Amino acid sequence: MADHGTVEYGTATGNDLAAHEATYEGFIHLAYVGTLVVINIVIGLAIVGTTDHWGVAIAVMIFAIIVGARGLVSGARNPILIMTVISLLALAVTA
Repeated sequence: MADHGTVEYGTATGNDLAAHEATYEGFIHLAYVGTLVVINIVIGLAIVGTTDHWGVAIAVMIFAIIVGARGLVSGARNPILIMTVISLLALAVTA
């Protein structure tokens, strides 16, 4: 019968915990940036729906997609957060 002692992950054969953690961090980053991009697009749609300022709304959506894509590639989270604040300010100014 097999020994059912405590499992030592540091000495286990085939242990790739670092790869698992990196994949998890990548997923969390993708979810964070993707959620904020979608929120920016919704804010752009709200600008169109409430004020009919198409130019501002399209600019918000295009810049959000560009900043989100750059954030995914570089691993940065702050630029898309700043873009969301700018989008909210654009909604407040145009409303």
